[in-house]
Amino acid sequence: MGKRVFRAPGRVEIGGNHTDHQRGRVLAAAIDLEASCAAERNGSEAVNIISEGFGNVTIDLSGLTPREDEKGTAAALIRGVAAWFFEKGCPVGGFDGHISSAVPVGSGLSSSAAFEVLIGNVFRGLFCADLSNLDIALAGQFAENKFFGKPCGLMDQAASSFGGINMIDLADPQSPVITPVDAKLDGFSMCVVDAGCSHADLTADYAAIPAEMKAISAHFGKEYLREVDADVFYRCIEELRRFGDRSILRAMHFFRENECVKQQAAALGKGNVSEFLRLVGQSGLSSIKYLQNIYSAANPAEQGLALALALSENILGDCGAYRVHGGGFAGTVLAFVPDVKKDDYQRRMSSVFGDNCCHFLRVNHSGGREVRDCLT
Repeated sequence: MGKRVFRAPGRVEIGGNHTDHQRGRVLAAAIDLEASCAAERNGSEAVNIISEGFGNVTIDLSGLTPREDEKGTAAALIRGVAAWFFEKGCPVGGFDGHISSAVPVGSGLSSSAAFEVLIGNVFRGLFCADLSNLDIALAGQFAENKFFGKPCGLMDQAASSFGGINMIDLADPQSPVITPVDAKLDGFSMCVVDAGCSHADLTADYAAIPAEMKAISAHFGKEYLREVDADVFYRCIEELRRFGDRSILRAMHFFRENECVKQQAAALGKGNVSEFLRLVGQSGLSSIKYLQNIYSAANPAEQGLALALALSENILGDCGAYRVHGGGFAGTVLAFVPDVKKDDYQRRMSSVFGDNCCHFLRVNHSGGREVRDCLT
């Protein structure tokens, strides 16, 4: 049959900042920056990939257990996706592929999830067609958790696999409820701004958020905050102070943000853009005041995200919306910029954070897929 072409997009997190690890709701969109792979079977058990950005990879599919020397590499992701297929009784085999990606690595647009979903679609297309988009997302998460060594949730992979804008309810992470949101944001452009902060030595900052939230949930005999009644939580604030006030504030953020996602999806579905933008701003304030993931307390002098948010406020005023995007502490800001202010926003942000800091994005409605013709 010759070479076949597959694609998978990156994603943006629109709502649900740090809710996924507590089995909450998220609102995410696939974007028009994609990874692609031209691949064909090679009749062996070897996967040979020439890749732009991820390095060239050769792995032997006869060994599908995690390897310590592959952690944190593209090889781990490929082996992990293949292992998920094998565990589910789906045949896999060797292929030769050439991968290129327009999703910038380290940009907060989930280049790793795009890569995982891409590999899942290659295996599905070449060897095992009877799999769903959710299966592909779960295979990617499995690979990242068990083989790559990163304990991520399912949001990134689901957003990439399904395409479009989706509210993803992770109450049961193995069977999430994925609700498409038909939305138009006429007159506004979606922009992710890279504030250029260092990601070094932030492991403790990231790990503290789920740890503090789980300390609160454990007080109520639950594993996740999603299982805790918010009214009961608020009645117990005094006794919860033994866990530290920041833990309480972060739990408050979860309850607020989890409801905000529902409200954002409803506003978008009704075409109420002004209400949606108000809710984006509300989400952003909750991350600043309650979640407190705008800068690292270990390095208070570096506050690039806070500066990017402050500049966004100065430029946009009440005419758009902006919030921290993703994990926080370092990384990116998501802004909804009125088209009439797009050039000014890009010029002023670039003057502070560099010429390539602004990524203006469109929603990708296709998700992970095989490309059947040049227009797909």
